[in-house]
Parts: sequence; structure tokens; C-alpha cells
Amino acid sequence: MTVLPATMTAISVPTPGGPEVLAPRPHPIPQPGEGEMLVRVHAAGVNRPDALQRRGEYRPPKGASEILGLELAGEVVALGPGVTRFALGDKVAALVSGGAYAEYCVVPEGTALPVPPGLSMIEAAALPEAVFTVWMQVFEMGRLAPGETLLVHGGSSGIGTTAIRMAKAFGAMVVVTAGSEEKCAACRRLGADLAVNYRTEDFVEATKTFTNGRGADVILDMVGGDYINRNYEAAAENGRIQQIAFMAGNTVEVDFRRLMRKGLTHSGALLRPRPAAFKARLAAAVAEKVWPLVDAGTVRPAIDSTFPLADAAGAHRRLESSEHIGKIVLTV
Repeated sequence: MTVLPATMTAISVPTPGGPEVLAPRPHPIPQPGEGEMLVRVHAAGVNRPDALQRRGEYRPPKGASEILGLELAGEVVALGPGVTRFALGDKVAALVSGGAYAEYCVVPEGTALPVPPGLSMIEAAALPEAVFTVWMQVFEMGRLAPGETLLVHGGSSGIGTTAIRMAKAFGAMVVVTAGSEEKCAACRRLGADLAVNYRTEDFVEATKTFTNGRGADVILDMVGGDYINRNYEAAAENGRIQQIAFMAGNTVEVDFRRLMRKGLTHSGALLRPRPAAFKARLAAAVAEKVWPLVDAGTVRPAIDSTFPLADAAGAHRRLESSEHIGKIVLTV
């Protein structure tokens, strides 16, 4: 029987601010409740909501840990009542509402998936947030079908690189936007059919030319701002626009006549505050539809860089520089 320490090192935010506030601090080890497991964290993914929370711009859901981090990979070291799918010693990758920037984290059994053989803990930790988000937004809400065209803004981001590989695995064509030739080349290596440097090209015209004037069937947008009107131009008839963030602003004047003329659907949803039952259902769909592709090596995360847990500040600086290509991961 493993004897656990009383305290652990973790990264929380005592006062909102810049990356420098992310110093390692002692925290009590959390205890798993009904349907939960305690996982010894080996690696944790770094995501933009973490930076927003650090700056005081994104309140965690009620009951979520004050410790940062939305995804992890590690080893199960304790089981709460009612856990049946996993056993002590199992290696899992999991989506959590908070707490992943730590040596130990409580994980709901419903949002945990087994780490496929051959996948490193760093790779496994880079998957849950991106895979769950892309599956929900692009495939469930956006209804992307084989043969259709997906336009992904921020193609070199963690979400973007995952969307490329998942969409290609399911038979879609993929157009991405990125901010440099280096990033565009990386997206093409990952499978993108067309990569548009938004600093030098018009993605609307490039998308229309690529699709012979038809436009993109599904658009995954994390930019917002003036991209919203341009997305309406770039979309195909009956296109679906999925909003996952507003990096360029969430207030904009929109001409909705294009939406009506084309029969467009513009929607979006946050994953983190969704109830546990919703996330568990999503995890079951990912386990059935996507995890076999991960196991086969068809879908793999693009890893930009790793940082030790104690240098979470460095990881956030890298994230906010927007120079990264793929996922940034903390190692514990």
C-alpha cells in the first residue's frame, strides 16, 4: 500500500498578475470523493484559460480547485467510493476542472481515459483539453462530415494542431490560418491542405479559391473581433461557425444578413463549466471515436516545449508569446 505525504507542491494564484505570480507552494493533498480518483501527476497541459485565470479574467467554476490546470496524465494512487473502471497503478489521461498544476490531483472517473501503449505521459497530458474541445465543437456541434472543408484559425495552436489531425483522420479537407511562414509550414506537415499566413494573405479569398468558390463548411474560430464578419464571408452555404474564444475581442458590429442569406449557424460553448455528466458523455464519445486513432498513431499531439512544474511562469511566458507551435506541457 502506497503511503501518501500530507502535502504536495502545486501552482495556484494568490494574487492575479503576470507569469511571475506562478510560484510553487505547498498545498494539502486533495482527497477523492464519490466516483473520483487521486492521480499522481506526471505531466500537465498548459492552456490559454490557465493564463486568463492567472490574470483574474476567468473565474473557475464553483467547487473547482484553486490550483491551475485543466488536463493531466499520471498514475492512479487512490480510489474514492464507486470507482469501477480503473485500478491502483493505472496510467490515465484526464480532463479536470482545475488542479492539474500539482504533484497530485483529484480526477473524476468519468473524464479519465487510459493512456494508450506507446504514448508518453507528456503526449498524453497534451490531449484531453484539445481533443475534447475539438470533438465537441467540430464534430458534435459543427457536424463536420467526410469530404467537407474545415477552416481553423490559429492552426499552429494546441487546439489547431489537434483539429488538423482529427479532421484529416475523419476524411475532411483542412484550411488553417497562422501568423508566420514557419507556422504555416508546420501546419502543412501535420496534414493541413492549405495554410494561410494571415499577415500577408486574405484568408477569405484563399478559402474561396481553395474550395472553388464554395467556402468552408465548418469554421473553428478562437479569434473573434473582425474575424466574425469575415468568417461569414468565408463560410459555405449552410456553414457552421464554432466560436471557442475571442482573442481579438468579444464585442463587434456584425452584419447578420450574410448569416441569413447563407443559412449559417454560429454557435459556441464553454467546456469547463459543463456538468460532470456532460463531460463523462463527451469522454465516452472520445473513447469510442478518437482514442482508437490515438492508439494507432493517427492522432498525436504536436509538442512545442516542456517546462518543469516549478517553472510554470516560463511556460506561461511561452504561451503568451504566441511563438509556440503545438502544446506546452509541464512535467512533474
